[in-house]
Amino acid sequence: MARAIYNVCMTRKSLTGLDLVLAAANRALHTLAAPPTAARPSPAGNEDVAGLADAERRDAARLMRVNHAGEVAAQALYQGQALTARSPHVRETMQHAADEEGDHLAWCDQRLRELDSRPSLLNPIWYAGSFAIGAVAGALGDRVSLGFLAETERQVEGHLEEHLHRLPRGDGRSRRILEQMQRDEIRHGDTAEAAGAVELPAPIKLLMKLTSRVMTRTAYWL
Repeated sequence: MARAIYNVCMTRKSLTGLDLVLAAANRALHTLAAPPTAARPSPAGNEDVAGLADAERRDAARLMRVNHAGEVAAQALYQGQALTARSPHVRETMQHAADEEGDHLAWCDQRLRELDSRPSLLNPIWYAGSFAIGAVAGALGDRVSLGFLAETERQVEGHLEEHLHRLPRGDGRSRRILEQMQRDEIRHGDTAEAAGAVELPAPIKLLMKLTSRVMTRTAYWL
Protein backbone atom coordinates (compact mmCIF):
# COMPACT_ATOMS: atom_id res chain seq x y z
CA MET A 1 0.00 0.00 0.00
CA ALA A 2 2.78 2.44 0.91
CA ARG A 3 4.53 1.71 -2.39
CA ALA A 4 1.30 2.34 -4.33
CA ILE A 5 0.77 5.70 -2.61
CA TYR A 6 4.37 6.67 -3.32
CA ASN A 7 4.07 5.68 -6.98
CA VAL A 8 0.93 7.76 -7.48
CA CYS A 9 2.64 10.80 -6.00
CA MET A 10 5.84 10.32 -7.97
CA THR A 11 4.15 9.88 -11.37
CA ARG A 12 1.95 12.98 -11.28
CA LYS A 13 3.20 15.84 -13.40
CA SER A 14 2.32 18.69 -10.99
CA LEU A 15 4.58 17.69 -8.12
CA THR A 16 5.33 20.25 -5.45
CA GLY A 17 8.31 20.25 -3.13
CA LEU A 18 6.00 19.24 -0.29
CA ASP A 19 4.67 16.29 -2.34
CA LEU A 20 8.21 15.01 -2.81
CA VAL A 21 9.16 15.48 0.84
CA LEU A 22 6.03 13.68 2.07
CA ALA A 23 6.57 10.84 -0.41
CA ALA A 24 10.18 10.49 0.73
CA ALA A 25 9.12 10.47 4.40
CA ASN A 26 6.47 7.84 3.66
CA ARG A 27 9.04 5.65 1.91
CA ALA A 28 11.50 6.04 4.80
CA LEU A 29 8.91 4.91 7.35
CA HIS A 30 7.88 2.02 5.13
CA THR A 31 11.49 0.88 4.66
CA LEU A 32 12.54 1.13 8.30
CA ALA A 33 9.37 0.29 10.22
CA ALA A 34 7.08 -1.88 8.09
CA PRO A 35 7.57 -5.50 7.00
CA PRO A 36 8.86 -5.27 3.40
CA THR A 37 6.78 -6.77 0.62
CA ALA A 38 7.86 -7.82 -2.87
CA ALA A 39 6.04 -7.45 -6.17
CA ARG A 40 7.94 -10.46 -7.50
CA PRO A 41 8.16 -13.89 -5.87
CA SER A 42 11.42 -14.72 -4.14
CA PRO A 43 13.87 -16.55 -6.43
CA ALA A 44 15.00 -18.64 -3.43
CA GLY A 45 12.74 -21.54 -4.35
CA ASN A 46 11.77 -24.33 -1.97
CA GLU A 47 15.10 -25.99 -1.31
CA ASP A 48 15.52 -27.22 2.27
CA VAL A 49 18.43 -25.73 4.23
CA ALA A 50 18.52 -28.33 7.01
CA GLY A 51 21.93 -29.46 5.79
CA LEU A 52 23.65 -26.22 6.85
CA ALA A 53 25.88 -26.56 9.88
CA ASP A 54 25.50 -23.97 12.64
CA ALA A 55 28.68 -22.14 11.60
CA GLU A 56 27.56 -22.10 7.96
CA ARG A 57 24.15 -20.76 8.93
CA ARG A 58 25.75 -17.96 10.95
CA ASP A 59 28.06 -17.04 8.07
CA ALA A 60 25.19 -17.02 5.58
CA ALA A 61 23.07 -14.90 7.93
CA ARG A 62 25.82 -12.32 8.34
CA LEU A 63 26.27 -12.04 4.59
CA MET A 64 22.53 -11.66 4.06
CA ARG A 65 22.41 -9.02 6.80
CA VAL A 66 25.00 -7.04 4.84
CA ASN A 67 22.88 -7.38 1.69
CA HIS A 68 19.75 -6.36 3.58
CA ALA A 69 21.54 -3.24 4.89
CA GLY A 70 22.66 -2.50 1.33
CA GLU A 71 19.07 -2.61 0.14
CA VAL A 72 17.99 -0.27 2.94
CA ALA A 73 20.72 2.11 1.78
CA ALA A 74 19.63 1.70 -1.85
CA GLN A 75 16.06 2.71 -1.00
CA ALA A 76 17.34 5.85 0.70
CA LEU A 77 19.82 6.66 -2.05
CA TYR A 78 17.22 6.55 -4.81
CA GLN A 79 14.67 8.51 -2.76
CA GLY A 80 17.26 11.22 -2.19
CA GLN A 81 18.10 11.30 -5.89
CA ALA A 82 14.41 11.38 -6.87
CA LEU A 83 13.77 14.25 -4.46
CA THR A 84 16.29 16.53 -6.19
CA ALA A 85 15.97 15.21 -9.78
CA ARG A 86 15.40 17.87 -12.42
CA SER A 87 13.35 15.87 -14.95
CA PRO A 88 10.34 13.56 -14.52
CA HIS A 89 12.12 10.93 -16.66
CA VAL A 90 15.07 10.70 -14.30
CA ARG A 91 12.72 10.68 -11.30
CA GLU A 92 10.84 7.75 -12.85
CA THR A 93 14.14 5.95 -13.54
CA MET A 94 15.05 6.27 -9.86
CA GLN A 95 11.59 5.13 -8.81
CA HIS A 96 11.73 2.04 -11.01
CA ALA A 97 15.11 1.10 -9.60
CA ALA A 98 13.83 1.70 -6.06
CA ASP A 99 10.83 -0.58 -6.69
CA GLU A 100 13.04 -3.48 -7.74
CA GLU A 101 15.41 -2.78 -4.87
CA GLY A 102 12.30 -3.04 -2.68
CA ASP A 103 11.89 -6.61 -3.92
CA HIS A 104 15.51 -7.28 -2.96
CA LEU A 105 14.87 -5.86 0.50
CA ALA A 106 11.89 -8.15 1.03
CA TRP A 107 13.77 -11.22 -0.23
CA CYS A 108 16.74 -10.51 2.06
CA ASP A 109 14.42 -9.88 5.01
CA GLN A 110 12.66 -13.21 4.47
CA ARG A 111 15.96 -15.05 4.13
CA LEU A 112 17.29 -13.50 7.33
CA ARG A 113 14.24 -14.78 9.21
CA GLU A 114 14.72 -18.25 7.71
CA LEU A 115 18.29 -18.19 8.99
CA ASP A 116 17.11 -17.14 12.48
CA SER A 117 18.90 -13.81 12.24
CA ARG A 118 18.04 -10.10 12.23
CA PRO A 119 18.66 -6.95 10.18
CA SER A 120 21.48 -4.53 10.99
CA LEU A 121 20.91 -2.52 14.16
CA LEU A 122 22.32 0.50 12.33
CA ASN A 123 19.79 0.55 9.47
CA PRO A 124 18.47 4.03 10.42
CA ILE A 125 22.02 5.38 10.11
CA TRP A 126 22.57 3.67 6.75
CA TYR A 127 19.26 5.13 5.53
CA ALA A 128 19.92 8.69 6.69
CA GLY A 129 23.45 8.79 5.29
CA SER A 130 22.46 7.30 1.94
CA PHE A 131 19.49 9.65 1.59
CA ALA A 132 21.77 12.65 2.10
CA ILE A 133 24.27 11.33 -0.45
CA GLY A 134 21.50 10.71 -2.97
CA ALA A 135 20.04 14.18 -2.50
CA VAL A 136 23.43 15.78 -3.11
CA ALA A 137 24.01 13.63 -6.21
CA GLY A 138 20.63 14.61 -7.60
CA ALA A 139 21.23 18.29 -6.90
CA LEU A 140 24.40 18.17 -9.01
CA GLY A 141 22.32 17.47 -12.13
CA ASP A 142 20.49 14.60 -13.75
CA ARG A 143 23.42 13.24 -15.75
CA VAL A 144 25.63 13.24 -12.65
CA SER A 145 22.85 11.55 -10.68
CA LEU A 146 22.51 8.88 -13.38
CA GLY A 147 26.29 8.47 -13.32
CA PHE A 148 26.11 7.95 -9.58
CA LEU A 149 23.41 5.33 -10.09
CA ALA A 150 25.46 3.52 -12.74
CA GLU A 151 28.61 3.48 -10.59
CA THR A 152 26.67 2.37 -7.52
CA GLU A 153 25.24 -0.56 -9.44
CA ARG A 154 28.66 -1.55 -10.80
CA GLN A 155 30.08 -1.61 -7.29
CA VAL A 156 27.09 -3.53 -5.92
CA GLU A 157 27.46 -6.06 -8.74
CA GLY A 158 31.06 -6.70 -7.63
CA HIS A 159 30.03 -6.90 -4.00
CA LEU A 160 27.38 -9.51 -4.82
CA GLU A 161 29.90 -11.52 -6.82
CA GLU A 162 32.15 -11.62 -3.76
CA HIS A 163 29.27 -12.80 -1.58
CA LEU A 164 28.37 -15.53 -4.07
CA HIS A 165 31.88 -16.90 -3.61
CA ARG A 166 31.70 -16.61 0.19
CA LEU A 167 28.28 -18.22 0.73
CA PRO A 168 28.31 -21.77 2.13
CA ARG A 169 28.10 -24.20 -0.74
CA GLY A 170 24.89 -25.73 0.57
CA ASP A 171 22.97 -22.47 0.81
CA GLY A 172 21.22 -22.58 -2.54
CA ARG A 173 18.35 -20.35 -1.38
CA SER A 174 20.56 -17.38 -0.58
CA ARG A 175 22.58 -17.99 -3.73
CA ARG A 176 19.54 -17.76 -6.00
CA ILE A 177 18.45 -14.51 -4.33
CA LEU A 178 21.86 -12.92 -4.83
CA GLU A 179 22.07 -14.10 -8.43
CA GLN A 180 18.73 -12.43 -9.28
CA MET A 181 19.76 -9.30 -7.42
CA GLN A 182 22.98 -9.20 -9.42
CA ARG A 183 21.09 -9.46 -12.72
CA ASP A 184 18.81 -6.61 -11.66
CA GLU A 185 21.75 -4.40 -10.62
CA ILE A 186 23.46 -4.91 -13.98
CA ARG A 187 20.24 -3.91 -15.76
CA HIS A 188 19.82 -0.81 -13.58
CA GLY A 189 23.36 0.29 -14.40
CA ASP A 190 22.81 -0.29 -18.13
CA THR A 191 19.57 1.72 -17.99
CA ALA A 192 21.31 4.64 -16.30
CA GLU A 193 24.09 4.65 -18.88
CA ALA A 194 21.60 4.55 -21.75
CA ALA A 195 19.74 7.50 -20.19
CA GLY A 196 22.84 9.69 -20.36
CA ALA A 197 24.90 8.95 -17.25
CA VAL A 198 28.29 10.66 -17.06
CA GLU A 199 31.44 8.85 -15.94
CA LEU A 200 32.29 9.89 -12.40
CA PRO A 201 35.83 11.03 -11.53
CA ALA A 202 38.13 8.35 -10.07
CA PRO A 203 38.34 10.02 -6.61
CA ILE A 204 34.54 9.95 -6.30
CA LYS A 205 34.45 6.27 -7.24
CA LEU A 206 37.11 5.53 -4.63
CA LEU A 207 35.21 7.46 -1.97
CA MET A 208 32.04 5.52 -2.81
CA LYS A 209 33.95 2.26 -2.49
CA LEU A 210 35.46 3.22 0.87
CA THR A 211 32.06 4.32 2.22
CA SER A 212 30.52 1.04 1.09
CA ARG A 213 33.31 -0.91 2.76
CA VAL A 214 32.64 0.78 6.10
CA MET A 215 28.95 -0.12 5.88
CA THR A 216 29.43 -3.72 4.77
CA ARG A 217 32.06 -4.53 7.39
CA THR A 218 30.02 -2.97 10.17
CA ALA A 219 26.70 -4.51 9.14
CA TYR A 220 28.34 -7.96 9.05
CA TRP A 221 28.53 -7.83 12.85
CA LEU A 222 25.92 -5.24 13.83
